[in-house]
Amino acid sequence: MQKKWLIPLLLILFTLSGCLYPEERKLQNRMPYQDQITAVQTAVDNFQKDTGVLPIKTKEADTDIYQKYLIDFNKLIPKYMQEPPGNSYEKGGTFQYVLIDVETKPTVKLADLVLTDKVQDVQVALNIYMDKHRYPPFKKIEEQGRYTLDYKKLGFKKDPFVTSPFTGKKLPMMVNGDAKIFIDYRKDLKPAIESYNDELDKHEDIRHLLAEHSFFVPVYSVPYKVENKEPVFLIK
Repeated sequence: MQKKWLIPLLLILFTLSGCLYPEERKLQNRMPYQDQITAVQTAVDNFQKDTGVLPIKTKEADTDIYQKYLIDFNKLIPKYMQEPPGNSYEKGGTFQYVLIDVETKPTVKLADLVLTDKVQDVQVALNIYMDKHRYPPFKKIEEQGRYTLDYKKLGFKKDPFVTSPFTGKKLPMMVNGDAKIFIDYRKDLKPAIESYNDELDKHEDIRHLLAEHSFFVPVYSVPYKVENKEPVFLIK
C-alpha cells in the first residue's frame, strides 16, 4: 500500500517543484548581479589582452553610444566564459551586456530590455499614426527637436512611462525631430548633478553620471548638459 502512494506523491512533488522553479528562474533573469558583471568584465579584459580587440558586435555608426557596443558572448565562449550570465538576453534574461568607455577603459554595463520593449511599443503606435497623418501628434516643444506627444491620439488612455533602473522613478517618453521615441532622464540627472556638480563642464554631455555610478546605461537617451545646476537638453 505504501509503495502505491509513493509514486503519485513523488510525481506531485516533482510537478510542484517544476512550477516553482520557472518563477524563481524568471526572477533571477530580471535581477542585476555584481558577480555576473565582474565575471563578464574579467572575460572581456582577458579577451582584449589576448587578441588586441574587444568582443563586440558590429553596429551602425550612428547608433547611440550607450547601445553601440554590445558584447558578443560567442567570442568569449568557451575559452573565457562557460556560458553567458543567466540574466543576459542570450539566456532569456532582461539585460544586454554592453561596453562603455571603449577607447579608454572598456567597462561592462547593463542595458535594461524592459525599457526597450516599452519604447518600441510607443514607437510602433507612433509609426502607425504617422502612416495616416504624416506628422507626429506633437503636444509641446521642450527644445528644438525635443517634443512631448499627445498620447491619446496614439491610442493610449494614459501617458506611458518607463521605470528608471537608476532611481526607480517614472520617466516620460518624448520624440525627436526624426520621429524617434526617446526616454527623458532629467528626473534621474537632477540628483546626480547635485552630487557631482563640481566635476562637470557646462558643455559636456552629462549622461555619463548615470552610467558611471550604477550597473546600467541610459538606453534610448539623448545628450544633456548642466545649466544653473539643472539638467537641460544638449542640442548639437
